[in-house]
Amino acid sequence: MDYITLNNGLKCPSVGIGTFMLAPSDAQNSVREALKMGYRLIDTANAYVNERAVGRGIKESGVDRSEIFLSTKLWPSEYENENAVDETLERLGVDYVDLLYIHQPAGNYLAGYRQLEKAYREGKAKSIGISNFEGEFLDELQNKWEIVPQFMQVEAYPYFAQDELRKILDKYGIKLMSWYPLGHGDRSLIEEEVFKKLAQKYHKSSAQVILRWHTQMDFAVIPGSKNVSHIKDNIDLFDFELNEEEMNEIAKLNKSVRYYHRTDEQLKGFASWRPDFEKE
Repeated sequence: MDYITLNNGLKCPSVGIGTFMLAPSDAQNSVREALKMGYRLIDTANAYVNERAVGRGIKESGVDRSEIFLSTKLWPSEYENENAVDETLERLGVDYVDLLYIHQPAGNYLAGYRQLEKAYREGKAKSIGISNFEGEFLDELQNKWEIVPQFMQVEAYPYFAQDELRKILDKYGIKLMSWYPLGHGDRSLIEEEVFKKLAQKYHKSSAQVILRWHTQMDFAVIPGSKNVSHIKDNIDLFDFELNEEEMNEIAKLNKSVRYYHRTDEQLKGFASWRPDFEKE
């Protein structure tokens, strides 16, 4: 496993298991099996409504909590809930998380960020981050934060390598954690000739080559799956390395085109929607 060193000195595994869109039973199984396979980074969120299941998966794995880098996110409707962090920890069944994000630039996100800073000072979060904060939202937040975040979780993959955003992140030493790492199921990325050739050369799948690109870009990457064989393949990345010429060839695919387009109307909806934690 490769590790990324954060701007506070903490080390984070470069590959983890994501739990977005996983039902509680699937999240529990995926987390348990992933940890048994050697994964040590787990990512969830209030909004995924599977934090309790993730906690159960951790316990069932038999892996010591101290070995696990656990990441979750506060949802906008929780930003003004002064008990949000403690309630999140309770659902996960832990005393602290290794990384705590605010999930969306919606509602009173400055109050949400203040919650993160407080949790960081109190040791309830070993690092903090912002998710989906781009453009004007990042411009505002960087003028108001008291503690610089360690991570930005955002859409990134070879078609959309976040070149402009990374200039800002690099200024603060903020690392990028990529979601939609394989292009959100768009087969056109997987079918790119460069990945087919590299897959053949290294005896890997195109998906594994793409995930290796992420790690060599110094991104943390969190592909999610409920398929145990896919979970196993997604961490089998560290017995080969793309050379500079190959990384440059992949860079030519960058179209600066995203899949996810968030609207102002969606942000308003995010602020009012409340996760149903009883479903966990």
